[in-house]
Amino acid sequence: MDDSDLATDRQMRPVEAQTITVLYFARLKEMFGLDSERIALPPSIRTVDALREHLRARGGVWAAELDAAKLVRTAVNQEMASSGARLNAGDEVAFFPPVTGG
Repeated sequence: MDDSDLATDRQMRPVEAQTITVLYFARLKEMFGLDSERIALPPSIRTVDALREHLRARGGVWAAELDAAKLVRTAVNQEMASSGARLNAGDEVAFFPPVTGG
């Protein structure tokens, strides 16, 4: 099998979904009724922002709590992440409201 055969073979295979773990903290945990879930993402979901929109599409409380107007922080693999941060298979993504010290 030469390189052109490999390229054709790759094009014919279905693209596999990447599985990530999503964690919810504080208010989000209470509102969604769960603290974590494993999600198999379609290939089009490649960033934190795309994941947030994907979850918002569930509607109801998901749409309300993850609305772009609501301040929600994100961490990927326990490091603060921007909305454009890339996601990879096996990542752990945490969503949490901002916290204030006292």
